[in-house]
Formats: sequence, structure tokens, C-alpha cells
Amino acid sequence: MPSSLRLELFTPATDDRPVFISGNFCDWLPDLESFEMQATSPGHYLFDFPADLALPDTIEYKYTRGGWDHVELDATGEAVPNRSLDVGAGTLEQDYVPHWRWFGLPYNPDHLPIIELYSREFKVPQLGRTRRIHVLLPYDYALHPDKRYPVLYLHDGQNLFGQGSDYGSWEIDKKMAMLATRQRHEIILVSIDHGDEERIEEFTLHPTRMGKARGVFYLDFIRNTLKPVIDTKFRTLPDSVNTGIGGSSLGGLISIYAGLRHPDIFGRLMVFSPSLWISPKIYFDAIRFQSPGPMKVYVYGGEQESSYMVPNIQRFNNALIRQGQKRDDVVDQPNPIDIHLSVDPSGTHQETHWSREFPKAVEWLFY
Repeated sequence: MPSSLRLELFTPATDDRPVFISGNFCDWLPDLESFEMQATSPGHYLFDFPADLALPDTIEYKYTRGGWDHVELDATGEAVPNRSLDVGAGTLEQDYVPHWRWFGLPYNPDHLPIIELYSREFKVPQLGRTRRIHVLLPYDYALHPDKRYPVLYLHDGQNLFGQGSDYGSWEIDKKMAMLATRQRHEIILVSIDHGDEERIEEFTLHPTRMGKARGVFYLDFIRNTLKPVIDTKFRTLPDSVNTGIGGSSLGGLISIYAGLRHPDIFGRLMVFSPSLWISPKIYFDAIRFQSPGPMKVYVYGGEQESSYMVPNIQRFNNALIRQGQKRDDVVDQPNPIDIHLSVDPSGTHQETHWSREFPKAVEWLFY
């Protein structure tokens, strides 16, 4: 049918590759010159289908940067389904592409962070142990010698980057390279290895049937021993608004307690699939908590993890909301805690899902 269909595309303006529209109207060829979009301003593109071009009643299409190895991706670097549109006279469709493949990869290798093994045996005097510490710097850290950066401390360093461990990897190095394409990479990441058989006791604050709790000492190590060193050796923004802490499972649990006990230090919490079941007292602690300043909390859970994961994080979310409600003796005081609850219907208790959620959390917490 004849058409006056216009497509309008918005995408982060950090890429100078041309943009093409491909679909069931051109045999899905990804780089036809006649289907190249017009760049009208940085990150803004238009395409008007020729009025004499016969289109199907419903078109299916995708955007590319000149090939299927340069095709559009979602904000986490994952493949997206075909777009579809019922064609009508005078139709204007506005689309958004947050990310693109780069020569077949979901990230530009030149944007991988600089990974430094800061110490293989960093002393943890509070626990009488040592710990391996890595620091991941923005790829362009050396190019901006006067710039200072927020810091995100992450637990379970064995599972965070590269090949990870037998459990898998969050691939935070690749995710930060992906975020760099839209200038969301300017964060220093500090990876702290867990204590193997001591992991449970180091990530809990109340004794359990699985052992004693030494989380108080672990958090004291991060804030009083590790953080001062990181702030001295690297160009950081040391205040709580620019200091985050995060992890999954028990690492999510101890990250909550980092914020509840030390909000003057940790103002950004990345909480993935927290093991709230192991510490029922945490809901009461959340209700009693009073934040001295702005705090952001990103909470994620998957519906396929267990029957209680999502109800538990919802209960925790509600506890923080109750904490922020006005008291009789405080008039017009805004809630300083900003909470984002993310529930994945297909999410399981695995690094694959935490990896997918990581860039979303980084952007929400720090940008």
C-alpha cells in the first residue's frame, strides 16, 4: 500500500557510524543506501519511506549501524526482538536505541576498564586475615588527570569479571565497556574477594545455625581500612553520595547493613537477590533506620529464585518506605531514601541475571 510513513530515532550521541533501517520491506538487507537514515542532530535520525514504496500492512524492522554485527541492542547489551508497526497514512513512529553491537561484540574492547590487582594479600586486621583486592578504573582514567570519580565497592570479587569462578561471572568489565558508549562508565570499582569458607560469617551480622556472625568486622574493614587507602591512592569522590557498595545473595544482605549501619559512608546500595531469610531482624532494622542524608537503594530479585525471594524484597522495600513516612514531630520532611525495586519474572539465583541487571543498577544509582 502507498505510504507516508516516517521513522524517528533517538540514540546516545557517542557514535559516528551511519544508521540504517532494515526489515521485511527490503529482504532484511542491513546496509542498503536507500534505507540510510538522515542525521538531523547528534543522536537524532529520520527516515521517510518513499510514498510510492509498497509496504506490507505490518512492517517488521530493526536498526543497524551498517551490518548485523552492528545491530541495535537493549540497555544491558542483549539482543532485541524485531520491531513491528501497523502502517497507516501519515504515521510517525518514534524509537529509541540505547546500545549497538560493535563488530559483533556488545561492547567496544577499547573501552574495557583498566583492571589493577591492587593487592593479592591486603591485610584485614579486623578479621586477622588477608584479602585479594582489584581496582577497575575507567578506560580513560589517565586522560583526565584532574577528574575525580565515585566509587562502588563490590563483594565476591571471584565472580565479578573475566571468566569469574565455577559459579560464573557478572562480567562487570564488559558491562562497564558497554556503559562507556553512552558515557556512563565514570566510576571506580573496587572488587573484594570473599573469604571462601568464612564467607557466611563475614556477610552476616546476627549468629545463625550456620555459624557466628562477623559482618560488623568486615564492614569495619571496608570503611576504616580499605576505603581510606582507596581514597588516598586513587582520585575518588569520598563522600557518601558518591560511595556505593553492592553484591548478591549474602553480598546483597551485607550491603544493606552497610547502608543501615554506616549511611554516612555508603549512600548508594546495589542489592541483588539478598538473603533476607537468614536475618529476619533486618525488616525491623529498616523501619527504625533514619538516614542522615540522601541515599539511593537499588533492589533486584527474580521470581524463579525461590517462592520467598520477591515477597521478601517487597517487604524490605515497604519497610524502607514506612521509615520515610512523616512523623508527628517532623513537618514536611522529604524521604531522603530513593528506592528502586526491580523484579525479573525469569530471574534465577545466578550470575547471569545479576550481570544483566548490573548496568541498569549502575546507571540508576550514579546517573
